[in-house]
Amino acid sequence: MRVIVRNYTRFVRAGLLVMLPMVLTAADLTIDHVTVAGKDLKAMQATLAALGIPSEYGGLHSNHATEMALSSFPDGSYLELIAIQPNADPAAVAAHYWSKHMQNDAGPSAWALRPADLAAEVKRLQASGVAVTAPVRAGRARPDGVGLEWETANVGKEPNGTFFPFLIHDFTPREQRAYPGGKPTTQSFSGVARVVIAVRDLNASIKRYRDAYDLPEPVQLQDSRFGARLASFLGTPVILATPLNAQSWLGGRLDKIGEGPSAFVLRLKDPAQNAKSYRITSVATWFGIEVSWLNTGKTGWWLGFE
Repeated sequence: MRVIVRNYTRFVRAGLLVMLPMVLTAADLTIDHVTVAGKDLKAMQATLAALGIPSEYGGLHSNHATEMALSSFPDGSYLELIAIQPNADPAAVAAHYWSKHMQNDAGPSAWALRPADLAAEVKRLQASGVAVTAPVRAGRARPDGVGLEWETANVGKEPNGTFFPFLIHDFTPREQRAYPGGKPTTQSFSGVARVVIAVRDLNASIKRYRDAYDLPEPVQLQDSRFGARLASFLGTPVILATPLNAQSWLGGRLDKIGEGPSAFVLRLKDPAQNAKSYRITSVATWFGIEVSWLNTGKTGWWLGFE
């Protein structure tokens, strides 16, 4: 998904200086992956499996704190399950930017973009007045011994990938990271469609996103069942959500976890596919699109599909 801004270029025609709009790519909002965090990786995998979404183990991170599994999709995006690894270094766990999310089984925790040029995107965001960290190299070894290396940059002052998505670039082939088994883990869903980000101040958050990505005014609606006022930047995966009242589940989440993703929406690969085969708790219409919420039980996850 590309967000476009217009600048101006000029050329001489018949001796006249002519100003014409020049389209520049301001940001590439291609979702690389979204993250669900918790204490117990196997329990998280079991929850997804019960929903008809298989996952595969991805390995231990090199941070001595976390391990992961993933459900990958045909479009290259994936749902990352991240939890505390066995025999983890307590200090490393405590220092991890998603420590609070893991310790509280918070579920949706972060998301990442895959820009075509990470260095250029860092400079563009900095020029827009957005705080961006210098890229940091990281990696992990897959269970089959294949080593993976990448670099990430955090955008904004919040924990990594919570309010703004963090940026990621691979040094090893990305397919090895997204598809440990050599192919998507499921063909039922084509990818991650939307990220719903819980925020305290909707207007201020809208402004921050518009300033960072040169977005137009969002469309807004209210969903009483979800307990939020929603703002969608149409044509992007971003939906901002602020609680309707302090007593809502979303208000409680903000108090306990802070701002960040509160729900993910997947895209059903075949629109004609029988959605009744999935365990659904409710259906909502968001911005002209029907969203079916999966029954995630008592996990506190909000995971749906469109």
